[in-house]
Amino acid sequence: MKIAIIGYSGSGKSTLTRILAEKFHTDVLHFDTVQFLPNWEIRDEEDKTRITEKFLDTHNAWVIDGNYSKLFYERRMMEADLIILMLFNRFSCLYRAYSRYRKYKNTTRPDMAEGCQEKFDFKFMKWILFDGRSKRAKKRYKNVVSQFGEKAVVIKNQKQLNLFIDSLDD
Repeated sequence: MKIAIIGYSGSGKSTLTRILAEKFHTDVLHFDTVQFLPNWEIRDEEDKTRITEKFLDTHNAWVIDGNYSKLFYERRMMEADLIILMLFNRFSCLYRAYSRYRKYKNTTRPDMAEGCQEKFDFKFMKWILFDGRSKRAKKRYKNVVSQFGEKAVVIKNQKQLNLFIDSLDD
């Protein structure tokens, strides 16, 4: 099983990734671990591309968490058996990101690159509330649903997420 999880920051992509990887016994790639080096330094584009391509080429089953449109986005959507779009409203995402910050404050969460301590600052809040919800991002999500509708699942709130997770046991 190959599962791509995309959506807004703070929507729960990484948590759902862990749940699905455990359920289906698959390998995981969290794109935040590809994007960042310790202390939030951005990894070189060539390295990010190499890491992603190697992962895609060497794994028959996976769950990949993150948008990162420059990292084989179309290939991931094509190869995925299931695409999950986590499109929670901005205030839910802000609350969830703040809760995550409180949980992991002064530590590195499991789905983040080593040495990147959890943070919650004005720049990140602005990203969650506005910048990460650009017209381009919204259009990309609509295109995924339009192009891959038969294998795309849109989750917009906790109730829908709970129902989705519960349906996995059926």
